[in-house]
Amino acid sequence: MSITVLLVDDHELIRQGLRRAFERTPDFDVVGEAASLAEAAALVRATSPEVVVTDVRLPDGTGLELAAKLRAGKPGIGIVVLTMYAGDETLFAALESGASAFVSKDSPSDDVVAAARHAAVSPTSFAAKDLAGAMQRRLVPSGPRLSPRESEILGLLADGLGVSPIARKLFISESTAKTHISKIYEKLGAGNRAQAIMRAVQSGLISSAPALAAR
Repeated sequence: MSITVLLVDDHELIRQGLRRAFERTPDFDVVGEAASLAEAAALVRATSPEVVVTDVRLPDGTGLELAAKLRAGKPGIGIVVLTMYAGDETLFAALESGASAFVSKDSPSDDVVAAARHAAVSPTSFAAKDLAGAMQRRLVPSGPRLSPRESEILGLLADGLGVSPIARKLFISESTAKTHISKIYEKLGAGNRAQAIMRAVQSGLISSAPALAAR
């Protein structure tokens, strides 16, 4: 008997890539694709998949919300959470939501298939590539670690620069600048620039916050 899978991602190309990966594996059967929480909920009711593979970021919510609702209503369902931002905080959020597995989107497709297989067999047992390391970092926190580029952008944020000026100054696209800023926020556990700068000061990543002091 094949393991039935529902794919949830708002990018059609990613869903197509995942579908091809599962279709190459004889023990899986993709029973549907959804681009939003609402579509996913409807397809779960219609198809009763054994495993749901969902992105974290969706147009009408998050895959973590979906995971929590599925776990509450269907304790035996397997849930794989995918994300572009595979930091410790997102990993633990996936664990707390009731997900069965957590996989970075830059992982090989075979890793996603393996995570889905684990989710089908052990839906309530959480698996992630760096789970042991994340647990160790939570027990012995060493503060956020930024890449050289992220540190550079953090300094520019502290100087009061926005996305467009940062992109021009560093000769990168605005999309790339936004991606770096999102990763900085995630690593610092911040929801906006002000929080990011204050937490960076508290962590010793920058010595002062001139942009905030001037406001």
